[in-house]
Amino acid sequence: MKRFLVLLAEGFEETEAVTAIDVLRRGGVEVVLCSLAGTLVEGSRHIVVKADTSIDSEGLLDFDGIYLPGGAKGAATLRDDERAQKLIRYYKENGKLVAAICAAPIALERAGVIKGETVTSNPDFRDHIKEATYSEEPVVVSGKVITSRAAGTTLPIGLEILRQLGLEAKAAQVSHDMLFDFLMENREKIRA
Repeated sequence: MKRFLVLLAEGFEETEAVTAIDVLRRGGVEVVLCSLAGTLVEGSRHIVVKADTSIDSEGLLDFDGIYLPGGAKGAATLRDDERAQKLIRYYKENGKLVAAICAAPIALERAGVIKGETVTSNPDFRDHIKEATYSEEPVVVSGKVITSRAAGTTLPIGLEILRQLGLEAKAAQVSHDMLFDFLMENREKIRA
């Protein structure tokens, strides 16, 4: 079974965390929520999520990848916390997936893991990305780095993580089950 670690810092964007967790779990991935502080982590919209483990725990290196939800405050904490930075660097240096959405690519920039890569972020954080080629695509895969723009692209980045884990059939099934493929095929009709 594939395993993914999700880093939660106070002020994380709830949709970007919970939707990605849901997509990955639907795809059969074991997801572990890792807090930078206490067991209960409050998001940017004051929704509290219970973490499974702490960043100071053992066994955090044994996952297939790491995911960083955005939220300006949460992303800044991930950027400034040396424990989080060390984990991000470990995952990149060991050829594992590193995924971040919205503001969280600023933590990847600080960790030095996007140099020479192509990434995206929330447009408000574009100027923080200095060492990578910037793209305005909704989801960008560059080697083992996956980035996405904002809360509205959480479902697509979750599906892309599944695909990058080699779970293409699961990604297709989850997309179908969540009606994402239907919405994409019928977006013009829906707008009318």
